[in-house]
Amino acid sequence: MSDIAYDWLTLGAAAVLFAILSFLKRKKNAGFTTRVLLATAFGVVLGIACKGHTGYVGAVGSIWSSVITALVVPLLVFSIISSITNLGESIRLKNIGVKTVFFLLLNTTTASLLTLLLAQAFQLGRGFHYTLPGDYTPHDVPAVLDTIVNLFPRNLADNWVNNQVVPIVLFAILTALAYNAAASTDKGRSAVAPFKTFIDAGNVVFSKATQIVVGYTPYAVLALIAEAVSGSDAATLLPLVLALAVAYIAIALQLFLVQPLVLATVTRLNPIRFFKAFFPAGVVAFTSESSIGTIPVTVRQLRSAGVPGDIASFVAGLGANLGMPGCAGVWPMLLAVFAVHAQGLNYSPAQYLFLVVLTLLVSIGTVGVPGTATITATSLFAAAGLPIPFIAISQPISQIVDMGRTALNVAGAANTAVIVAQTEHQLDADLYYGRKEYSDELDVDGYDAGPAPTPTTAPAVPPRLPNAVLLASGGDACCGIRPGK
Repeated sequence: MSDIAYDWLTLGAAAVLFAILSFLKRKKNAGFTTRVLLATAFGVVLGIACKGHTGYVGAVGSIWSSVITALVVPLLVFSIISSITNLGESIRLKNIGVKTVFFLLLNTTTASLLTLLLAQAFQLGRGFHYTLPGDYTPHDVPAVLDTIVNLFPRNLADNWVNNQVVPIVLFAILTALAYNAAASTDKGRSAVAPFKTFIDAGNVVFSKATQIVVGYTPYAVLALIAEAVSGSDAATLLPLVLALAVAYIAIALQLFLVQPLVLATVTRLNPIRFFKAFFPAGVVAFTSESSIGTIPVTVRQLRSAGVPGDIASFVAGLGANLGMPGCAGVWPMLLAVFAVHAQGLNYSPAQYLFLVVLTLLVSIGTVGVPGTATITATSLFAAAGLPIPFIAISQPISQIVDMGRTALNVAGAANTAVIVAQTEHQLDADLYYGRKEYSDELDVDGYDAGPAPTPTTAPAVPPRLPNAVLLASGGDACCGIRPGK
């Protein structure tokens, strides 16, 4: 049999496996994780059985990588502008909003730094051999000063064409701030209302488009795993097991060391009491793998710990969409260092630290996006010039890490809520330290029926987060939607 005929036969076998995955989704309601893990097994078997003849199959994975990359820029623009403008409408008193955003992003930054240190210590990615698509051109590692200058937008069309996402993020932030300034009066708000409607609609549309593309992840995983296995031996895949271990080490250290340290330093509260109150929400997050779906439990547990209902609802809702240390801190940095080492790139310490800055910026740009872990990693790779196919290769362990990522995300939001409440002098210390019992009967319309809010308290209205509504209605996972679940 000729090589071309063997290639077509391999593609036919892959088509049969694709059909099986589709059947399991449509007829058997197989979950996303189940299908990804099964796709991994199929890819390994196909790669071994058809070694050296998976070029056509690998093209399927390359197409998926290209399409999901194409979505990054419009998704960033609409998501950032929508989220910041909604924040301006929802929170009248800026101090609570600013504190919330600051500590959520601080959480992401520390998680990213911690992961960088661990990945370097374990030399994650060394020895991993993966043949990139033939049309992939590696990017030179730019000097730090040049990169800083290029962060700022100059030609948005050129930035879009070259996948330079950070200038677009900064431009979107500027646009959102300009909208908030223009909408500060009734007359101005009326004048810019059509713009707001357009942005919110675009956010919904591109979030849905991303959900659709992420839904094809199992097929891309099968194709890319088959190509990876076909071009290497089993020993070269072992670094993925190490990546899984490093991910959970980073999650555990961030959850049980860094976050409690920040809480104790800023508020002088006992972090052990926080974990006692948070535990039920943590269990739900870990088992459901859904940050959005855990919000009601998180809010209830925060109220039981003495956090006012308005702060609990706002921070829990925003924290499920912004500053996610698991999906936007640990995971993209882990994959970035893995890719740098696997390619043998010589990054300087300053360039590694700049990856942390990029991680923070792109995490702002993926607020409320379905499949945030994948999209944030894609945005970081695009900004840093790293090969995006590495992200799909990591999907098998991504599903295993998802439980820990979600628990860390929810814990970070809850931790921030306690910090904000305490620094605003709104935390009920008796409830926090268990000196009095919490009762759901204290709630009226979902909020604590305590003293009337003072001028330093945010209004008892949860933030309007259209992405949260979108995700909650569609079946979400980790930081966004788990397609088909």
